[in-house]
Amino acid sequence: MVKKLLHTRMRVNDLAATVKFYQEALGLTLSRQHTSPRGAQLAFLQTPNSDEEIEICQMPPGAEPVKVQPDLMHLAFEVEDMAAFTAELQAKGFALSDGPTQTGSGSVIAFIDAPEGYEVELIQRAK
Repeated sequence: MVKKLLHTRMRVNDLAATVKFYQEALGLTLSRQHTSPRGAQLAFLQTPNSDEEIEICQMPPGAEPVKVQPDLMHLAFEVEDMAAFTAELQAKGFALSDGPTQTGSGSVIAFIDAPEGYEVELIQRAK
């Protein structure tokens, strides 16, 4: 049996742009960055109140470019106040791609697109 989830890896074409998005739009912090033994550039992002990290990987030059398929996968983050968070995103120059939408459970969800076409879900849980 596994002990715990450590990280989720996402492959990208532009490591710097992706890291910048997660830092500026969502407030994640870069915990470490290095080159893997296979030559890939890796950056690990820390999410507040979580032990798990997001690993962003850019393969070495000459590798097949990333082509993200619609609805292939997404990351979901909880926000305290969707209206305030959305206003903060807009002030930073980021726009939602969908929502906010209230769900049947009373939660509010919205989406923002990260570089490379990955979708990020924002969730304000029902109170």
